[in-house]
Amino acid sequence: MAKVAEIIAKVEDADAEIRTGFDRVIAGSTKILAWTIFAAFVITVVEVVARYVLNSPTFWAHESTTFLIAATFLIGGPIALARDKHIRVRMFYDGVSPARRRLLDIFNSVLALVFFGGLAFAGWIMVSKSWFSPIGELRLEGTGTSWNPPTPALLKMLVLICVSIMFVQTLLHLIAAIRRDVSAPADTAGEK
Repeated sequence: MAKVAEIIAKVEDADAEIRTGFDRVIAGSTKILAWTIFAAFVITVVEVVARYVLNSPTFWAHESTTFLIAATFLIGGPIALARDKHIRVRMFYDGVSPARRRLLDIFNSVLALVFFGGLAFAGWIMVSKSWFSPIGELRLEGTGTSWNPPTPALLKMLVLICVSIMFVQTLLHLIAAIRRDVSAPADTAGEK
């Protein structure tokens, strides 16, 4: 029972690092999005039973599971950014004063905005090619298999959506870093 309380405390501590209301909404979505992993698990179990017990393999299980896991992986970017769990060279970041940390946050946010802007542009090109024919008709790109679901088109749209969300998150983080009072304690400076 003590282990459960420790796990709950760690999860609540992770949510304490959330900087904006938008981040809170995104981080809160994990409770719903976690069900995609469960759905992929159920589909895999159904496929194993169908293949090895009933000797009747499915043609849709592999592609469905791949889509769900890929979608979950893509959504992990905005969630990591919302919880401030992205990769950072802590050796340099933690070794500087709050004023310099603020400057690093501003610099990092500006670079990230340029990066996400470029990714969004590339994502729009991918989406337009996978959603529309050369003459402009709606035609979702499929996998090319016998089932041929439009998962490539859907995943490309999800890339664009996730990159756009991360752009907005980074813009909000930049604004927060610019407004941050460096005389405040480092633990509460990001929560203003």
